[in-house]
Amino acid sequence: MSGNPLMIIAAGGTGGHMFPAQALAEAMIRKGWRVRLSTDARGARYAGGFPHVVEVVQVASASFARGGVAGKITAPFKILGGILSATLRMMRERPAIVVGFGGYPTIPALAAAYITRRPRMIHEQNGVLGRVNKLFARRVQMVACGTWPTDLPEGTTHEHTGNPVRAAVLERAGAAYITPGDYPMSLLAIGGSQGARILADTVPAAIALLPEEIRQHLRIAQQARPEDQDRVIAAYYETGVPCEVEPFFRDIPRRLSEAQLVISRAGASSVADISVIGRPSVLIPFAAATGDHQSANAQGLVDAGAALRLSEEELSPETLAEAIYTVLSQPDLAQQMARAATQSGITDATDRLVALVERLAHP
Repeated sequence: MSGNPLMIIAAGGTGGHMFPAQALAEAMIRKGWRVRLSTDARGARYAGGFPHVVEVVQVASASFARGGVAGKITAPFKILGGILSATLRMMRERPAIVVGFGGYPTIPALAAAYITRRPRMIHEQNGVLGRVNKLFARRVQMVACGTWPTDLPEGTTHEHTGNPVRAAVLERAGAAYITPGDYPMSLLAIGGSQGARILADTVPAAIALLPEEIRQHLRIAQQARPEDQDRVIAAYYETGVPCEVEPFFRDIPRRLSEAQLVISRAGASSVADISVIGRPSVLIPFAAATGDHQSANAQGLVDAGAALRLSEEELSPETLAEAIYTVLSQPDLAQQMARAATQSGITDATDRLVALVERLAHP
């Protein structure tokens, strides 16, 4: 095994970075590669889903966004220490390729790969490059874009690979869509931990404004923060609409496949899941996202006619009710949106990433 090629994956400690990194690691291990994950202490806590044969190495890194004044002062020194350690190790081991997935913990490995001239690439999940990926975009041989279009600096070499999705999502790729009608209809409302509050405020109120001929057939599944859960349930109780309200659903792929309409934030993973399964959606980008990247994430589905987009400035119970009614009152439009979403979905994103790795590592 020690003679097999080594790939170093560098990723920060969030699901958005870790999930595509894990998907690539699993695929490369199946091809006989050795894989090492380079991350910080926070990222290591999120590495439990990686195959057990992946070596997890913690590097010294830091974010300039946390830790107050003292943290900002010490961050450059921590990062430089991490770069030095990673460079010395890379000079000894000469990995076949280094792949970064974003976040400050990727800086040491990517900088070391640049210094030692090892093959290197980055994967960007969103339609706007994160701070670290933007720093390295012109210092790698390839930028793999999870969302298209992606706002890229001039002089970058790039390919649109899409964002890897979970196996449970792939199992339901292009699932048959049941158009809205005078029978039970499922509406799924999902939002990340930072985005669920605004949906708790607006989705039940929007449902209350729908005409009775639509509302009487609805059943709602909505993610809400624990502190909002009771009031969201109470709001639906007043409208007489059956609901399931939980902080987290573990069976999102099933719920997506059964939904007539999805209301969601526009995180890269959510957009990828919606498009691969193929469902009409109302997307509400998180306004505070870095570089407004969620608006960019939504653009592809909006342009394809698969989604309606409401900015937070536009969002109100009235505008959301209008968007919901537009889809659920027009079965032909809903079917067209579902078809357009499916056509936008990329089911082989992991395979595309693997092909790029192999091409760069063995030119």
